[in-house]
Amino acid sequence: MDEYDRLVEMYKTKIGKVIHTGEWVKIEQKRIDAFAQATGDIQWIHTDTEKSKKHSPYKTTIAHGFLTLSMIPFLTQSNSPVFFQKNYPGMRMRINYGLNKVRFPTPVKVNSRIRAQTVPVSVRKLRDSVEIIYRITVEVENTDKPACIAEQIVRLYK
Repeated sequence: MDEYDRLVEMYKTKIGKVIHTGEWVKIEQKRIDAFAQATGDIQWIHTDTEKSKKHSPYKTTIAHGFLTLSMIPFLTQSNSPVFFQKNYPGMRMRINYGLNKVRFPTPVKVNSRIRAQTVPVSVRKLRDSVEIIYRITVEVENTDKPACIAEQIVRLYK
């Protein structure tokens, strides 16, 4: 049995279970504005606090859905060395392969706090790697609906 086989066996026992719940992170206007500038998405609902107070259905600015999505590695701590060694023993590299599904059920209002939960959905050994699909749910504090639900595909290499 090689490292790939051991990793597959380890993850088979985790399918459908929450393996990580991150810390709450406050989404401030400064972060939203920086994302808007970096991506060119400067729509007023994200960047114009005065106009949003008057005209937005949320009465404040909201984070971009793609900002929330882009924070998944940070929210899940999946790229930290400690997390990596604990969750991917024997592996040297993790690649974000893509997404199967992404939905944004509720907006993230400025100054809200968000966190992510990680649940493995499937695992399989490939010729030169192990592929794991995770369901990532980004929660908004004191809100019933999540801000983002994404099915993330990662591949691990020894």
